[in-house]
Amino acid sequence: MIRGFQTAFLSAGLVLAALAPAAVSASTLKVQLRADIRSINPGVNRDHNTDGVVLHMVEGLVAYGETSEPKPLLAETVSVSEDGKTYRFTLRNGVRFHNGASLTAEDVVWSWNRYMDPKTDWRCLSEFDGRGLVKVVSVTAADPKTVVFTLDRPSALFLGSLARTDCAMTGILHRDSVKADGSFDKPIGTGPFKFGEWKRGELVRLQRFADYAALPGAIDGLTGAKRPLVETLDFVVVPDLATAKAALLSGDIDVVPDLANADVAELKATPSVKLSVKSHMGLVGLIMQTRDPVIGNVKLRRAIAAAIDKAELVSAVTDGLGKPNGSVVPTLSAYHGKVQEEDIAHDPAAARKLLAEAGYKGEKIVMLANKRYPQSFEAAVVAQQMLQAAGINVEIEVLEWATQLDRYNKGNYQIQAFPYSGRLDPSLSFESITGPKDKQPRKLWDNPEVQALLERSMVVADKAERQKLFDELHRRFLADMPMVMLYNGIVAGGTAKRVDGYVSSLTSLPRLWEVSVAP
Repeated sequence: MIRGFQTAFLSAGLVLAALAPAAVSASTLKVQLRADIRSINPGVNRDHNTDGVVLHMVEGLVAYGETSEPKPLLAETVSVSEDGKTYRFTLRNGVRFHNGASLTAEDVVWSWNRYMDPKTDWRCLSEFDGRGLVKVVSVTAADPKTVVFTLDRPSALFLGSLARTDCAMTGILHRDSVKADGSFDKPIGTGPFKFGEWKRGELVRLQRFADYAALPGAIDGLTGAKRPLVETLDFVVVPDLATAKAALLSGDIDVVPDLANADVAELKATPSVKLSVKSHMGLVGLIMQTRDPVIGNVKLRRAIAAAIDKAELVSAVTDGLGKPNGSVVPTLSAYHGKVQEEDIAHDPAAARKLLAEAGYKGEKIVMLANKRYPQSFEAAVVAQQMLQAAGINVEIEVLEWATQLDRYNKGNYQIQAFPYSGRLDPSLSFESITGPKDKQPRKLWDNPEVQALLERSMVVADKAERQKLFDELHRRFLADMPMVMLYNGIVAGGTAKRVDGYVSSLTSLPRLWEVSVAP
């Protein structure tokens, strides 16, 4: 996170209600939530903020490990057929749902069928129903502990797609999660914490799941050791970073998962606070609607890129903690090499030349932003100044995050300052922006040749060949410029001194398992 321009917008009453000192037991952990969650329905009506709560309650067959590779979670073993189209998952023994029922293969089949029902409105339906790069032809229970997925084609990224956090890890639910009429009730999953209550606009309370079947060993991304070491998790809605920081210092909040970068230096010298600072795989950039009558001109988009001094912008909005990255391939990725370091250079003269070639006459261009994610809002403010200096007439329209997200999903914008949650494989990073707009309006880059390269990268297993594909995709990205990629996000988690075990993650999501509090 970065230094915030926004002012506090919690009412005094709500702040006091959420943070007032109380007789809190030593096993209650209070965690700041930047905004209220959108739902408790896994992978449905979600955002990154919501995922951070829901993924403490539900788990999938596989999950991303610390090395950004999918690893078994509810599955004990995963085997793949020689043709790459059949995946066989053997479930772990001893796993129970929050209602006490044992996990079986039939629960996996039921959960999958529910996700694939269009009425569920699962975020990732299009990734598996044939509209994306793979179609799951069937999911069957071979026996009570074995589930078989059959695909229409081989996919090197099938497991990674199942593990995606924006898909809620394709979390397995008990059928009692839905009411008799089929509507969703609450998540009855297998995670280390179970749903307690949701006071809208104030807090989400989770309770320790005493019968959680923990894996042995150490914490490993979103898998590995995940023991619930506190009785209660209270996610308290505190939108303003300054208020959250004050609450951390006063002891009213135990964990602030994403502090303002400007506060890091100060808090390093504060004995009552512990810090965990990491770069993560998220993308921060300016996304552009290539079908817009004005922005649709590629020379104008390249002029926008040339007008932005990324080094100055990134330094300003991250207080010197971040570094520019002009590639969709995150800097932490093993596939980020010399080619990914290539970018459109900051060159105001070249920008003006491209503007003239594009026939730009000073038409107003609206850039959408929000103040919930200050990294994108501040990027918008600095970028606006740079673009105006180059002769590009840009105005910022500040929206509530939910409204901006809706506009993004519908493709209804010219430019947005926009943060993407981390994708842990370059193919998935490219997939988040690439695809047919007619079928998926949220996609930025609709290019059949690019789509073919991306599809190839999702099938090929050889690392050297994949690197060549990612290199070519990056060069084409710079040529088409559907997005001005700025930098990868930074997460600076802060905890009270009494908290032990909290470590920021490369997904930037909070991990509150294996975290304890002293009396």
